[in-house]
Amino acid sequence: MTQPPYLYPGYASTVLRAPSHAPLPMKDDPEAAEVTGPVFGHEDVDPHDADLTTGHAGEPLGERIIVTGRILDSSGRPVPRTLVEIWQANAAGRYAHPVDRHPAPLDPNFTGAGRCLTDDEGRYRFVTIKPGAYPWRNHPNAWRPAHIHFSVFGTAFTQRLVTQMYFPGDPLFAFDPIFQSVPDPAARERLVSAFDLDVTEPEWALGYRWDVVLGRTPLETPQEDA
Repeated sequence: MTQPPYLYPGYASTVLRAPSHAPLPMKDDPEAAEVTGPVFGHEDVDPHDADLTTGHAGEPLGERIIVTGRILDSSGRPVPRTLVEIWQANAAGRYAHPVDRHPAPLDPNFTGAGRCLTDDEGRYRFVTIKPGAYPWRNHPNAWRPAHIHFSVFGTAFTQRLVTQMYFPGDPLFAFDPIFQSVPDPAARERLVSAFDLDVTEPEWALGYRWDVVLGRTPLETPQEDA
C-alpha cells in the first residue's frame, strides 16, 4: 500500500476529516464538473511566478535553493503544460498567513507561493528559499520536517494531486505522523527530494531534484487524501 489512509489517528485532524460514510453518487452528469472546470494555459501563468525570491522590495532571508523535476504519468511519460503550484513556510518556519501564529519572524520579502507550467518534457523549475521546521501542536513537542507543498492540476479543479516534498536527511522524519502515515517505506522515500550538484548553481543556489508520478502505479507519488 503506497497511499496514506484517510484515517490515521496519529495525525489528529484526520479523525475529523476522514469520511465516515460511503460516497454518494452524483445525480447529474458526472462529467459536467470536468467540462465546466477551469482550463489553464500559458496566458495565465507568468514566468516570474516560479521565482519566489523576487517581486519584493529586497532579498528574502535564508538559503536560496532550486527545486526541479518532472511530472510523469503512470507509464513514465511526461505530462506537458500542466499547472504546478507550491507553497511553503519561510526560512524561520512561518507561513505568510494570518492563521499562522508561530512566534517566528515573518519575512517581508517572502510570501512563500509560486507556480509554473511544465514544459514539453514535463519539467518544472522553482527558485525559492529552503523552509524551516515549525511546531504544529498535533501532539506534545510536535514539529513538522522542512517541506514544500505541491499541487499538480489537470484541466479542472477535480483533477488535482496535493502532496509534500521533503529534504534528505531530516531528523524529524521519524517523529512526523504525516510522513509516517504512508505505510510503505519505499513510497515514503519517494516524497524526499535528492540533492543534485548538476542543478546547483555555483555561488548562488543549491539544487534539489524531485519527480512526481501520477496515476495508480507502484511508483506513484503519495498524495494527501485526508
